[in-house]
Amino acid sequence: MAEIKVPDLGESISEGTLHKWLVKVGDTVGQGDLLAELETDKVNLEISAEENGVIESILRGEGENVAVGEVIAVIGSGAGASAPAAPAAAAEATAAEKESAPTAAPAAPPAPAPVPAPAADSGAYYASPAARKLAREKGIDLNGVSARDPIGRIQHDDVHANAARPAAAPAAASTTPAKPAAPASGAAADPAKPIERQRMSRRRQTIATRLVEAQQTAAMLTTFNEVDMTAILDIRKRRKDAFKEKHDVGLGFMSFFTKAVVGALKAYPLLNAEIDGQDILVKKFYDIGIAVAAKEGLVVPVVRDADRLGFAEIERSIGELASKARSNSLALSDLQGGSFTITNGGVFGSLLSTPILNAPQVGILGMHKIQLRPVAIDEERSENRPMMYIALSYDHRIVDGAEAVGFLVKVKEMLEDPETLLLEG
Repeated sequence: MAEIKVPDLGESISEGTLHKWLVKVGDTVGQGDLLAELETDKVNLEISAEENGVIESILRGEGENVAVGEVIAVIGSGAGASAPAAPAAAAEATAAEKESAPTAAPAAPPAPAPVPAPAADSGAYYASPAARKLAREKGIDLNGVSARDPIGRIQHDDVHANAARPAAAPAAASTTPAKPAAPASGAAADPAKPIERQRMSRRRQTIATRLVEAQQTAAMLTTFNEVDMTAILDIRKRRKDAFKEKHDVGLGFMSFFTKAVVGALKAYPLLNAEIDGQDILVKKFYDIGIAVAAKEGLVVPVVRDADRLGFAEIERSIGELASKARSNSLALSDLQGGSFTITNGGVFGSLLSTPILNAPQVGILGMHKIQLRPVAIDEERSENRPMMYIALSYDHRIVDGAEAVGFLVKVKEMLEDPETLLLEG
């Protein structure tokens, strides 16, 4: 017999939420088989079987909070039941169902099982939890699914596209979504105005809490400027093909902004700091967080030692982190320890915004949409130039307005004269 316990979730995380059970009582499992998906404040994790056996009992249900080290299921060495019982929270109920199983088993042949996926350690494929789940439901062998992800990870959409091929029909119970609960309101529900109640994910709850805390604990202020992007667009136009051919990665805007931020942080080090009680911790390294909008919510993976990286290394690192964020495969180490954050609302069309601090950091730079606007060149001439508004939110407790404005002007100057990025970034 083996106990399935909640694994160590990393620094500062003591509990998680059981997002989904992938097995039932009576299922036979092998070492390395996935048992459950666990949702934490930052990332989702998969819990695997450490030995062969049969699921004897499931002690905690989906949606319940579980602590690190807590026993959530038990694997025994007996044979699996032909009709798996529903997960039970009490061991007594599970035992009663097991006693009745031997007499019921000969009455009917075992129900057909979904096509099993190969063990995760076989190296046959690399798939996200959502992709594994859909493959089990559709009876699809992941060895036959092609991944479009640059890092070779099979995604939910890859499996969905493969589902058009003839396959065994999944059990009706696994594909029929549960009806949303009726809205808990004192007034009678109006059928003409339907409401769907959705529970906030654990990550969304954490994001909400931390954003409110950032506004309540920091003296947050935002200053703005605008950047003429002509020079950067010209460099990208002239160099993008050669850059792509040499480095096998595209030359985007983020490497320019990352380099500019590093250069400005060197000139204004208090924006690369945090407050610890009555002390200021000025960081002598440049780990730049890049905000990424993922399906489960906003995450900020970190580009380590950005001051030591070239443009291609920065672009490659950002691309890999963004891909991992969207496939829900970020490790906790990818998210910890950033010293400053960059967020790009321009990819969604935002013209101007006031970004919220990523505590305990004291600075965050917001990028926005590039838009042609008339710009005065001199007293007599004006031209349409590709302009971008940039915003710096900062903690006024340790960063004065003059420093914040100087930081943003420094970023603007380096972006408008990209050669300085090689010297100062």
